[in-house]
Amino acid sequence: MASVFEQSQQHIGDTNFTERRKQPSGAPGVERRQFSDSRESSRPEIDELAKAVDQYKLIHRRRFITFEELYDVMMSLGYHR
Repeated sequence: MASVFEQSQQHIGDTNFTERRKQPSGAPGVERRQFSDSRESSRPEIDELAKAVDQYKLIHRRRFITFEELYDVMMSLGYHR
């Protein structure tokens, strides 16, 4: 008597199903980014803000920040009106 697993494998074998999980995977490569990295600016104050925002996001485990959080980061850098 064939088990349910064996029956399902036989059924999958009859179709054009590609089993991707069994393919050998190489060493993990460099993290792929969706957008180009534009952290290098001609203005050092912009670079400082970008680094501070990145640090804030790492510390607080946030992918995106709100305007209020951005304002807090700017205040921490010494911004005043």
